[in-house]
Amino acid sequence: MTTEMEPVALAASAPSLAWKRIAEALEDEIRSGHHAVGALLPPSAILAERFGVHRHTVRQAFKHLAEKGLVSVERGRGTEVLAQRFPYRIGRRVSLRTNFGAAGIAVTGRIISATRESANPMVAEALEIAPGSAVHVVRTVSLADQVPVSTGLHYLDIARFPDFPDHLERSGASMSAAFASVGIPDYLRLSTRLSARIASNEEAALLALPAGSPVLQSIGLDALPDQTPIQLVVGAFAGPRMEMIIEPLADPDAS
Repeated sequence: MTTEMEPVALAASAPSLAWKRIAEALEDEIRSGHHAVGALLPPSAILAERFGVHRHTVRQAFKHLAEKGLVSVERGRGTEVLAQRFPYRIGRRVSLRTNFGAAGIAVTGRIISATRESANPMVAEALEIAPGSAVHVVRTVSLADQVPVSTGLHYLDIARFPDFPDHLERSGASMSAAFASVGIPDYLRLSTRLSARIASNEEAALLALPAGSPVLQSIGLDALPDQTPIQLVVGAFAGPRMEMIIEPLADPDAS
């Protein structure tokens, strides 16, 4: 691995690829822990001298690393190393624990609150119940390797799932396990709508984000295999910590 103090001349051999090779060297150092999360990379002038290039070439490398989510570049502050982004797959089945578990990432969760409310028109339409019907509204937060990554509001029809918050609590805030305990071993994601917005004060606190930080909002509708809706989830993901991977929603076996 190239160390920070080792000068490397790139411009003379392949000037058009110099920024890419600088980015690769810095990415290797970031992923190996040479530059810690929250640390600032050396200024462009120092790196330009190290690699034997113009500062503009180094800034191109910084831009590339920022596009990959490895750093953030702020004028007057420098280039900060960001935490690893967690991969989250969105397809026919959406499960945070399954997603992260496949990557060897430990997931934990907890219930923040559980209330009973009257379904507003959006919730009623999604769950195919009458407006004003009683619904559970359960706020949860999920952590990956002890880092908060998402919080969400889960809406469920009380008439169908009268004791669902109790099942969810006993399952350690695992939605899949809670549904299995009420006789639903499998369910599908009917739709997912993604948009960016500013976190509410509560969301920022739960996700350990600075006030005014952006989050990725996800509105997901889960259903039985026969497409009967069972829950609406309005979630907020910590944008800087997530990499959303959209997979085909269509059934590959369908004709």
